[in-house]
Amino acid sequence: MAQPRKPRTAATGRNVEKPREIALLAAPARQELVDTLEALGGEASVATLAAQLGRPADGLYYHLRLLVRGGLLEELPDEGDGRRYRTRADKGARLQLRYRGGRNAGAAAVEKVGSSMMRIAARDFSAALKRSDVATDGAEREVWASRSKGWVDRRDLAEINRLLARALELLQKPRSASRDKLIALAWVLAPLPVRASRRGQDED
Repeated sequence: MAQPRKPRTAATGRNVEKPREIALLAAPARQELVDTLEALGGEASVATLAAQLGRPADGLYYHLRLLVRGGLLEELPDEGDGRRYRTRADKGARLQLRYRGGRNAGAAAVEKVGSSMMRIAARDFSAALKRSDVATDGAEREVWASRSKGWVDRRDLAEINRLLARALELLQKPRSASRDKLIALAWVLAPLPVRASRRGQDED
């Protein structure tokens, strides 16, 4: 979710761009439902979702109904394992937020979604730190929180976006016997205002 728009391919994500659609994802419970569905290949039963989230199935129906009515999910016929849901993106793709900056309803809705994402990330990070079996350094590090700021040019910014897009591609690969570790990755990229230098301070 919250991915940059990509050129159309065989499997494309559905753009989520209407403010009322975006606003549906401001609730952490609905974000997690969509994220979990996407991690499970875009389709799953309520029982599977409940097991993955560690929550009772009855508590998910309210949020699932809202996501269906909002056009982000589709309810499928019961195939013997209970109600099933899938995202409105093509198989193998994910929902993509699309918005403009400025004072508009879409940006206001995305601001709430972003804040919710950070709350979920803080909770995930805190829970991971309490575990003794997680890798905290090395090539297979699983727990990492960092914030950095610095000066970039257009080429640097393009490279940062390429690396973030590549991270999303890795996370979108389907589950397999070897791909059995479930992780969450969240970040914020934001331009900062450039402050005037203090009097007498040299600039490069």
